[in-house]
Amino acid sequence: MTWKRVATAAVLIPFAVGLVLWGSTAIVALAVALVTLLALFEYFALGEAIGHRAYRFWTATCTLLLIFLQWVASTVNVLTRGTYPFASYAESGVSRILLTPHDAFFLFVLGLAAITLATRRPLVETLAAAGISCSGLLLVVFPLSYAVRLHGLRDVGHVLLLFALVITWVGDTVAYFVGRAVGKHAFAPRLSPKKTWEGAVASFGAALLVGFIFGRWIFMPLPHLLGMAAVGNVAGQVGDLLESAYKRSAGIKDSGSLLPGHGGVLDRIDALILAIPLVWYYWILIYSPKS
Repeated sequence: MTWKRVATAAVLIPFAVGLVLWGSTAIVALAVALVTLLALFEYFALGEAIGHRAYRFWTATCTLLLIFLQWVASTVNVLTRGTYPFASYAESGVSRILLTPHDAFFLFVLGLAAITLATRRPLVETLAAAGISCSGLLLVVFPLSYAVRLHGLRDVGHVLLLFALVITWVGDTVAYFVGRAVGKHAFAPRLSPKKTWEGAVASFGAALLVGFIFGRWIFMPLPHLLGMAAVGNVAGQVGDLLESAYKRSAGIKDSGSLLPGHGGVLDRIDALILAIPLVWYYWILIYSPKS
């Protein structure tokens, strides 16, 4: 099993790094859309295991719309004129986005209302279908869509997204091997019996080391850089546990089998679901760099 994990990582990581560093934000948005849809359908499969059938097509449509609008939001320069999708301009010359990522949620609700009224499914399925559809959009799609916003940050976005990926990858890897080697104290036995405090602490320390190393490319004070690494790592570990809770609720070991040694796409990106938006919010709200 270990060699499969290593082999899969050896193929996927260079591709992801190259895409983040040298791909445009539009290309990254397309990749995020593909990965998010795969993860979303695996999440829906967990729901179906307990009898909750989602409105797959409508939720997937709104997923693509949300990621597109995140790309639009990352593209529009709110200080200068220009030609951008879904943007209008006030007399002052400041651009204003006509549709924002949050509007995708309202459109989703309108569509959900229409589907509920028109569906021929048994009424007993209505609440469950709405619930699993809404939770998929909120718990999987929305946070992952921030990968597009993060990459779209001017000058530093590609490095910040890579930073979020690396602290997660390194943290997961260190936690896995340290936990197997010396882990004795269960971290969250009810959710994931194999996770240990030793692995969690090692993961946190590895993320701080990554933060220190990234000081060569991310020009921000070291305390902030370490703080962002710490927040991202803790968020990643929480995201990992959340997915474990979903799988235990459904009585399923892995969300899928697409990635040898790792399980499904959702199994591989579970930590990124919270780590990426937390890195974004740390940069925007806590560090608040001057434009």
